[in-house]
Amino acid sequence: MLQGHSPVSQALLGTFFTWGMTAAGAALVFVFSSGQRRILDGSLGFAAGVMLAASYWSLLAPAVEMATSSGGFGALAFFPVAVGFTLGAAFVYLADLLMPHQGAAEDPQMALALNLDPALMKKSDAEGPRLLFPESELSIRIGRAGLLSEGLAVGVGFGAVEKTASATFESARNLAIGIGIQNFPEGLAVSLPLRGAGFSTWRAFWYGQLSGMVEPLAGVFGAFAVVLAEPLLPYALAFAAGAMVYVIMDDIIPEAHVSGNGKLASWASILGFVVMMSLDVGLG
Repeated sequence: MLQGHSPVSQALLGTFFTWGMTAAGAALVFVFSSGQRRILDGSLGFAAGVMLAASYWSLLAPAVEMATSSGGFGALAFFPVAVGFTLGAAFVYLADLLMPHQGAAEDPQMALALNLDPALMKKSDAEGPRLLFPESELSIRIGRAGLLSEGLAVGVGFGAVEKTASATFESARNLAIGIGIQNFPEGLAVSLPLRGAGFSTWRAFWYGQLSGMVEPLAGVFGAFAVVLAEPLLPYALAFAAGAMVYVIMDDIIPEAHVSGNGKLASWASILGFVVMMSLDVGLG
């Protein structure tokens, strides 16, 4: 992420960084066993806190400022932000509903890579890992719209640079760093259950890093979109924030609590929030 380059180049560099952090997290499958659930739950809690702070300071705050400074909304300056935020959450929700029915889960091995619930998997010595129930019933988590929304957030963040006082290169860079930090445990959250389901260590790592591959594409699209359609910036920033917050509430927090490590995950979330807030405010 080098200052002075075009927003699209910045978005591409930023999302390559976040993809690399996903791969680094997935590589921990070489170190940890699938039974070390406390590490995974604590990491997911930390990621949730980072995402929550980033969604406000790097996305919602600039969106509100843009809507207010434009003068076109008056007392209803909250309206484009509220609309964008709601549409972002609805996008992730609909992606959950539609992707299994659009062929996203037709390959059982890819479905396993995108689905993190160990209860859906079992070992088969002759055939390798298999699903416990039909693919059409899969709930696709990390690979679905979660990382897509995060890549989009990085792209929109760089596309919005210098549009308002709070939309700076530093805030966009901090957003990319924050998403990279929270992608680290998400890579592990894909690879570790796959290892426990019977995949080889290398294949579990491969699918773990593969889950982040969509981010550069989404980042470039987000940057292009806001550069070409600047009036949509408040909507786009709030859209990315809504998508991220929905993923936190619907996926990451419930996943971190399911194994009885809720207190650990909650305090890790507080720590992640404080770290990202300090990063954004202190370095922004």
